[in-house]
Amino acid sequence: MIIRIMGEGQLKVADEFFTELNRLDDELGEAVDSGDDERFRAALVTLLDEVRKVGTPVPDDELVDSDLFLPYAEAHIDEVRELLTEEGLIPADPPSSAR
Repeated sequence: MIIRIMGEGQLKVADEFFTELNRLDDELGEAVDSGDDERFRAALVTLLDEVRKVGTPVPDDELVDSDLFLPYAEAHIDEVRELLTEEGLIPADPPSSAR
C-alpha cells in the first residue's frame, strides 16, 4: 500500500504491518475523541514514526497514486478529527488497490 504523509511524501508499506498501524490508528482515534491535545500529539507522532519506520520512500520522480493519506505531524486535533472516518485514518483491511 502507498501511504502519503501530507507535506512529506509517499511511503510503500507492506500489508504485514497493517495490524500494528491499525492499532496505532485506534489509539489516535481515542486520543482525538478524548480531546486531550497532549495525548493526541503523542499518538499522531507515534503513528507517523511507525509508518516512516516500516515504509520505503517512493522516489519523488515516481508517479503513483496514494492509497491512504495521513496528516502532517503538526496538524491540529480539529484537522485530524475532520479526516477521521468510522475506521479512523487507516481502514480495517488494506485498500483493494494496494500495491
